[in-house]
Amino acid sequence: MTDRHASRRRFLLQSGSVLGAGVASWALPSCAAPAILTAESARPRLDYGIQFGDVGERQATIWARSDRPSWMWVEIGDDIHWRRPLRLRGPLANAASDFTARLDVPLLPGPAQRQVRVAFEDARSGAFSAWSEGRLRAAPVDWRRPRPVRFVWGGDVAGQGWGINPEFGGMRIFESMRQRDPDFFLHSGDTIYADGPISAEQAAEDGRIWRNLVAEGVHKVAETLDEYRGRYRYNLRDANLRRFAAQVPQLWQWDDHEVVNNWSPSKDLSADPRYTVKDIDVLVRRARQAFLEYSPQRQPRGARQASIERVVRYGPLLDVFMLDMRSYRGPNTANLQLEPGADTAFLGRRQLRELARALKQSRATWKVVAADMPLGLQVPDGVDAQGRARWEAVANGEPGLPRGRELEFAELLRAIRGVANVVWLTADVHYCAAHYYDPDQASFQDFDPFWEFVAGPLNAGGFGPNALDATFGPRVVFQKAPPAPNASPLSGYQFFGEVNIDPHTRALTVDLRDIEGTSVFSRTLQPA
Repeated sequence: MTDRHASRRRFLLQSGSVLGAGVASWALPSCAAPAILTAESARPRLDYGIQFGDVGERQATIWARSDRPSWMWVEIGDDIHWRRPLRLRGPLANAASDFTARLDVPLLPGPAQRQVRVAFEDARSGAFSAWSEGRLRAAPVDWRRPRPVRFVWGGDVAGQGWGINPEFGGMRIFESMRQRDPDFFLHSGDTIYADGPISAEQAAEDGRIWRNLVAEGVHKVAETLDEYRGRYRYNLRDANLRRFAAQVPQLWQWDDHEVVNNWSPSKDLSADPRYTVKDIDVLVRRARQAFLEYSPQRQPRGARQASIERVVRYGPLLDVFMLDMRSYRGPNTANLQLEPGADTAFLGRRQLRELARALKQSRATWKVVAADMPLGLQVPDGVDAQGRARWEAVANGEPGLPRGRELEFAELLRAIRGVANVVWLTADVHYCAAHYYDPDQASFQDFDPFWEFVAGPLNAGGFGPNALDATFGPRVVFQKAPPAPNASPLSGYQFFGEVNIDPHTRALTVDLRDIEGTSVFSRTLQPA
């Protein structure tokens, strides 16, 4: 370590300078190391491990949960021996946040890999928990000498009643993704299934029985704030997921199942006997709070509410444009409106405008649009009062010029014409696919061709394939779906996606991988 870096470290320890934490943070005095002789019952516990999120060149967000009111402590070391670690005190974890806490920490110049550990100090007794350890990789710093980038993506966790099955090895796909040693994980939505009860047993293929680990509250749909929180706690009971989260930073978006299936502002629960709370707005508020408490994403300072939509910059090769396709949408309808309006909103005017501007201003070689729903696949949501098909996603089943929600995306695609190397990644439909959008085959042609890759489910029922809508000219290049709907993880139809960017050629390679990590499809895209 140079004298300059040592001086910087001493300054941080003395001043407690932390990036964007939004809470007071101070250096832990050297005499206040965690006690090791305290009775176990008196020590806080970190039953759910640690998570990393929104990792940049110089900072990262670290998340953990205690089991009682307690202060968060974080240590960051340059080696496994913990010589002279940077030690910082984070916020107080209390009942208001379900005892979750996060700290935005500085990543000083040094090795790309950092050792990180978290402990909690009981707010009353001062007793310390054991350390929970992880490994953190910073984003690339040197724009003159880019390094390889690898990340994985997928969605749909613990859906359709397929929860944590210890006999199956738990959520095995997270271990397969961890073994790929990615820089980060893009969670494309349906991070939980708040509307999907999990029972002790469930019938699977060929007469087999799927046996779930169960927990308090998961037997019914989530309605209260604690029931929504409980679904995130349930997923983190999986050892594969905890091990993955302690090594791989995560970027989360949400979709529908974080609240209730196919929700929009017009969602009507009056005839659903599972729900005693019928007001969708109440459920959305509770679900959003739980999502933001358990997501490891950076939280803004002050009173400004965290936005799920944002741009994550990952060095010279990659910008990730995270979309929120839920918070600003209009109702699910037949989606055939000829003019834009409140009923055709999907991204919403502000998000649409900011996305187009950010894509045009991006300096990165590749611009990945992280969409929690596919653009050209038909995703039905029953029928409306006139007996017409009602639609959950963008496509409306009509191959002609853009109508309904397609109007927003026609505007977006037209606005970013000339922006090179835009790739769309998505999940939601519970199978994997590669789609090529070709203006020469489209009804609406004022856009540049692009690829859309679909991954998932990670640990949920397998479905599909869905029909395509020809408005934007998509073509199926590859797809793999189970032969029957709601295939269990036992059937093997679980998929994640992987992206590799070569620093020399700047080519981007996409692989779609199965539950064991085996590639079932690969495509290399050359930069324009």
